Amino acid sequence: MSKVNFSAKVSIDETKNIIKKIGEHLTPVVVSEPGVGKSTLLKMLQEDMGDSYDYIYVDCPVKDMSDIAMTIPNHETKSLEYYVSTLFKLDSPKPKVIMLDEMMKAPKLLQIIFTRLTLERMVGDVSLPKGSIVFATSNNSSDGVGDSMLAHAGNRICKVDMAKPEAKSWLIWADKNDVSKVIMAWVAMYPRCLHSYLDGGAEDNPYIFNPKKAGQLSFVSPRSLAKASYIVNVRDELGENATMCALAGTLGESAARDMSAFLAIEKQLPSMEDVLKNPKTVKVPDEVSATLMLMFQALDYLKTQDDMSKFMEFVNRVASSEIQAIFFSLILSSSKTVRIARNNNEVKVWAKDNHQLM
Repeated sequence: MSKVNFSAKVSIDETKNIIKKIGEHLTPVVVSEPGVGKSTLLKMLQEDMGDSYDYIYVDCPVKDMSDIAMTIPNHETKSLEYYVSTLFKLDSPKPKVIMLDEMMKAPKLLQIIFTRLTLERMVGDVSLPKGSIVFATSNNSSDGVGDSMLAHAGNRICKVDMAKPEAKSWLIWADKNDVSKVIMAWVAMYPRCLHSYLDGGAEDNPYIFNPKKAGQLSFVSPRSLAKASYIVNVRDELGENATMCALAGTLGESAARDMSAFLAIEKQLPSMEDVLKNPKTVKVPDEVSATLMLMFQALDYLKTQDDMSKFMEFVNRVASSEIQAIFFSLILSSSKTVRIARNNNEVKVWAKDNHQLM
């Protein structure tokens, strides 16, 4: 019998599928480093599973016993009755999808209360509707941000190590979520900004979260990159100094300084109208960063087969086949362009000639 090879970590889509398939009977506790998308899992599940469920977010570190349930005196029976918080929507007959966010940062007494929920699908003495799903999130213990779990509780759950997304998969997500093209181009140029401190050779990476760096508050993560998009979008109103200070406070100083060049270059780019009108003669930017920005901008402009064919003429003039490959991957992954890209003759020719890059 052959030995099965598997990765020690799963992608966010694989994590979502684990929750959907086993979350009714076994509680997945999703762990990863800060800012990689754990908290978006509830929204992703809701998009997949629709309104047949009630979706409940529990921010564990800020909750107390009284936020979950309380015992109330019943003077007629001279006994205490258990009243569950409206947080759990038990007045609705729908099954629940409950996310215990940052569960391993909750006070220890509250973690004990949650053990019945994670093991028996009960809030105190009250059962959840049949078919309810429970899952939790937390950080790696090595992140040094206060996550811990008692051993007997750990044996009741399924620990799921979720991987930090690589630049390629994050760029696909960023396009779907309208992240600034400047931010996307910067990530494509500096893919190491999404490396993990758990990877080898990450000690000199100036962008990423590293628990060995004392007092580190601002760093590059999928979450902070998305937040930085709001800053970039209003940079003209903020002014150069305020923009750079805000970016440094969101992404860290190293990332902010490196991104400043991208902000300056964007204003010097030829318009997309000029590129589509003169794809064979318009100047191809000398800077790789500028070329990347044009390619990301194209995702919002290419509406017809004619647009795609003309832009492919421009793409074929770009000297770097690796940069061409980034664009090719994106047009086949983007919901905005995939339909026309799959049926475009210029795209098919490029794919045939560059199959080794795919």
